[in-house]
Amino acid sequence: MSVPLKRVVTGSAALRPAPTDDAPLDTQMLFGEIFSIEEEKDGWAKGRAVLDHYPGYVRLDALGPIGPLPTHRVCVPRTFVYRDADMKSPPLLWLGMNARLAVGGHSGGYSRIENLGWIYSEHIVPVGMYTEDFTTLAEKFLGTPYLWGGRDGLGLDCSGLLQTAMQGAGLECPRDTWQQVELGDALAIDLRALRRGDLIFWKGHVGMMRDAATLLHANAYHMQVASEPLADAVARIAQSGSHITAIRRLPKLGG
Repeated sequence: MSVPLKRVVTGSAALRPAPTDDAPLDTQMLFGEIFSIEEEKDGWAKGRAVLDHYPGYVRLDALGPIGPLPTHRVCVPRTFVYRDADMKSPPLLWLGMNARLAVGGHSGGYSRIENLGWIYSEHIVPVGMYTEDFTTLAEKFLGTPYLWGGRDGLGLDCSGLLQTAMQGAGLECPRDTWQQVELGDALAIDLRALRRGDLIFWKGHVGMMRDAATLLHANAYHMQVASEPLADAVARIAQSGSHITAIRRLPKLGG
C-alpha cells in the first residue's frame, strides 16, 4: 500500500512532536517540500518530511496536492511571491532559501509560480544549480533572529542554519546536531589548524568557521545569527560547563 504524499503550500509549515499548536517547534518544512503521511486526524497529518526524514505532525491546511515537479529553488534568504509581475502588486506570501517551485512562465524580470503568483527571477535558480561555498550562503543570514526549530529564513537555530547552507550548496545534511556531527571528516580538536567551512561542535550546538579564527553560528546568547571570534565563544560556552566535542571538515561541492 502506497503512502500518501502531499506538498507544503504555505511559506513554511511547522513540524511538531504532537498534533497541537501548543507543542514545541521541532523543525519547519518549506514551500514545495514533500510530506509523507501516515495518518490524518482532526486537521493534522502525522508522518515524515521526505527531505530529511524528520517525523512529526503538520497542520493539514499547510499541505496540498503534489502538483508539478519543481524546476527552481529560492537562492536568497527570503523573498516575496506577488500577485502580478510587479513589485508594487500585493505580496501573497514570502519564501525562504531552498523553497522549491515549478516555474511556468516569465515576464519583465519575474517568473510565474504554478498559477500562484510571481517571483523576482534573480531570486531563484534552476534545480541542480548550487553555490560552491556553503559558508557564503550561511553568511547571508547574519542578523537573522534565532528561533528554536527554525529553518525558513525568518528565524533559524544552529543546526537549521547549517542544513540550509549545505542544501544550498548541493550537500546533504540531516536536521539535528547529533546527526550533523557525523558529517565530513573528524579533525583533532586543535584550534590552531582551522580553516573556512570547518564545523565546531559542542553538545547540542554547532557553528562554522568563516576563517581560521572567526565563528559563525545561530545562537541563543546573541539571539541571532552572529559572527564572533571563536576564542570568545569557546570561553563563554565553557563558563556554562560545555566544551568543544568535535571538529569536522566537509568536502567542497563536487570535492
